[in-house]
Amino acid sequence: MSEIERVRSIEAAVRGEVAKAVVGQERVVDAMLVGLITGGHILLEGVPGTAKTLIARAVARAVDASFKRIQFSPDLMPADVVGTNVFDAKRQEFTLRTGPVFANIVLADEINRTPPKTQASLLEAMQERRVTIDGTTHALPAPFLVVATQNPVEYEGTYPLPEAQLDRFLMKVTVTYPSADDEHAILARHLGGAQGVDLETLGVTPVVGRAELLAARDALDGVVVDDGVIGYVAAIVRATREDPVVALGASPRAGVSLLVAAKAYALLDGRAFVTPDDVKGAAPACLRHRITLQPEAEIEGATADSALDDVLAAVPVPR
Repeated sequence: MSEIERVRSIEAAVRGEVAKAVVGQERVVDAMLVGLITGGHILLEGVPGTAKTLIARAVARAVDASFKRIQFSPDLMPADVVGTNVFDAKRQEFTLRTGPVFANIVLADEINRTPPKTQASLLEAMQERRVTIDGTTHALPAPFLVVATQNPVEYEGTYPLPEAQLDRFLMKVTVTYPSADDEHAILARHLGGAQGVDLETLGVTPVVGRAELLAARDALDGVVVDDGVIGYVAAIVRATREDPVVALGASPRAGVSLLVAAKAYALLDGRAFVTPDDVKGAAPACLRHRITLQPEAEIEGATADSALDDVLAAVPVPR
């Protein structure tokens, strides 16, 4: 089996296990796999009850990864996230008590409900894959993925993520309501006794090892990107800066993120080359949190997604 076929089988196996706990939402599962393969982080935005937490737990179990959940709240302190040194009276020395950030997959639940100081405690972890506690640097386990969630409709008592924090996320994925068929299946499962809480009871088992995920990153390096596709990515990023409804367009780092995500989606699709469709499909999730609209455009009802739709429609697709 080739490296590409192996990655394709990883996607199928993980999807199959997550489906035992979650109906639908394959797009979100794929986004988390893209994050694990590329080393990027994922921001999930959706109303309560759309299985954001359950998806993260199920993916972590399917890939045999350690999982920790942090419930962000106004009184949460940075030490509650990264850990702290505690004095051991018996040994007469300080010992490190690690925080929940020391895990393969960290769920930062309702990340916008904690003050900026605590939000910032994740910055070093997300960018450098390490944390500094009392002047000593500690490496985080590999792979390392932060999956953050936020509610798009309830803003009372929240602290909007600053641009520097948002830029640490490879993608911002909108978690939508299930389709009519999926909702029917959810209700049928509930009547059948599946409560969607105990993954072991639901039969979700590890099907992929962490070593296989790290090997998939090596396969990512072998995905070919044609010069025309590189130009397409650059044109999309530059077009966001020239759109009249956009006050602040996407940065060069956003272009790099889009290219990396497109490579990962090509790999999950079983290809060793990137197509313009890969770029177009990944663009909304990679760019929607990296552009700022003009205030008057927002008043008139424009959104980041509508602006990106216009950009993607205007930029010529390479043959």
